[in-house]
Amino acid sequence: MTAESTPGYLLKFNPIALTHFIVIHGMALFAFFPFAFSWSAVALMFFMYWLTASIGICLGYHRYLTHRGLTLPKWLAYFVVFCGTLACQNGPIKWAGQHRMHHAGSDTIEDPHSAEKGFWWSHVTWMVFTHSKFDDKKILSDYTKDFSNDKFYKFLDNYFIIIQIVFGLILLKIGGFPWVVWGVFVRLVITYHSTWLVNSAAHTFGYVTFPLKDDLSTNCWWVGLLAWGEGWHNNHHAFPKSARHGLRPWEIDMTWWVICFLERLGLAKDIKVATLLPNPAHEKNESLEPAFIGKIVTQAA
Repeated sequence: MTAESTPGYLLKFNPIALTHFIVIHGMALFAFFPFAFSWSAVALMFFMYWLTASIGICLGYHRYLTHRGLTLPKWLAYFVVFCGTLACQNGPIKWAGQHRMHHAGSDTIEDPHSAEKGFWWSHVTWMVFTHSKFDDKKILSDYTKDFSNDKFYKFLDNYFIIIQIVFGLILLKIGGFPWVVWGVFVRLVITYHSTWLVNSAAHTFGYVTFPLKDDLSTNCWWVGLLAWGEGWHNNHHAFPKSARHGLRPWEIDMTWWVICFLERLGLAKDIKVATLLPNPAHEKNESLEPAFIGKIVTQAA
């Protein structure tokens, strides 16, 4: 099945992607059966949710690799990006490439998961189609020239599914079937939807601190909690390179806390942070001007 989505681009239904999501969600349903439950498995799920979603996706894939909001030693960079691979949301090259496309054309036809096409499209439907631009390996490589030739990242891109299978087999050996159900499938379902809500809910619900042209991004507190600080999405779209997304005291950003800890250890450096400033124009014309403006500063090591 094919469909022309935008002039010059084609969408093709991807049954493998749909099957993947059905299997992951279906296997997670075993969590409701007593034989697939143990408290150690639940504890493992919460730990791996934090490790793969906050450390892997939010810190590794997103704030470090995609936006270069901080620098890390190479060994630590490889570790956090590997954790992102365990979230099974594609390898780092494709993930970062599509995310950079998202920022380049947010909520337009150039956005892989434009919220203009509806909540469910931006949440999940876009992933069950192959797009002639957004899934093109050459174009993705062009968007990630700063790291797409790295052999380790290429390996993760090519084998992220196999890595997940090996991880599952290790859990099976250690903790049996409950560890696989909770440590892989339940954890993946929660991680998937918390990440996907950034693309959907955080372009639909919440408040806007920085009005942006053709951009529907919002600051959504409950997505911020579920997605480890990624729900302060309007802040992020206004200042993509900022390693801190929660800019106000109540905007809880748990991934930022980890970055601060790494900075204290001397492991995170050149951290770029957006700071809020009152907008003088707002006082003169309150109805037309945003209350705040901001700027990016680099924290001293």
